[in-house]
Amino acid sequence: MASTENHTVELNMGLLPLEWLLGTWESDEPGEGCFPSIKPFRYMETLSFSHVGQPVINFMFNAFHAETKKPMHRECGFIRMQPGTNRVAFIIAQNSGLVEIEEGELTAQRLELQSQAVARTSFAKEPHVQQICRVFQLRPDGKLEQTVSMATDNKPPTQHLHIVYCRAF
Repeated sequence: MASTENHTVELNMGLLPLEWLLGTWESDEPGEGCFPSIKPFRYMETLSFSHVGQPVINFMFNAFHAETKKPMHRECGFIRMQPGTNRVAFIIAQNSGLVEIEEGELTAQRLELQSQAVARTSFAKEPHVQQICRVFQLRPDGKLEQTVSMATDNKPPTQHLHIVYCRAF
């Protein structure tokens, strides 16, 4: 359930298979970021998944540099499920000027997504991201793991990010 201004709202029945994602998750150890065209880095991240009773989950991802704590990457958007199926879609806007639609399948507590559409501002820095693959997995120890791979104009799909989160209470 979620709280709105004056009352508690039930999770839309179509989203029950994703109920395990709801809430706030924080990395307890730095995640690892790398890609052939950048210097490896470490980051901390907070994920927030919420709802207001509609057949959509709202999300916000906020990453910070592990050492300096300076803000880094931001993503926000919505998660939808195709009714009567295990098909899931993420609609994402990033602070880098990238927007995307990722679609995939939910199997138990594992969500595998691949970009179906990627768009960017006309002045986005190169090389341009062409594809993103993302996996969320709720581990048996109750931690949430995320792995992100991407392909650019000049690099094939390569792991870019890996991080593990604990549920924040």
